Amino acid sequence: MPGKLHESELTIFMREWLEQHPEECEVKKTGQALWWDRPQDTEATRRFAAARVPVNPYYYDISH
Repeated sequence: MPGKLHESELTIFMREWLEQHPEECEVKKTGQALWWDRPQDTEATRRFAAARVPVNPYYYDISH
């Protein structure tokens, strides 16, 4: 017997608050673009991977 999925009080509050303050969605998009949606430099990523020095399994073992 399918029932309604549980929603936390926080989820309900945030959904209602965002319905009352739609401008916050634009603020969220701006913040996401600022902190997360950055262009990727594939050449720099490749160079960083190539310059990586392997770490010994046991850091303090000087015999390797």
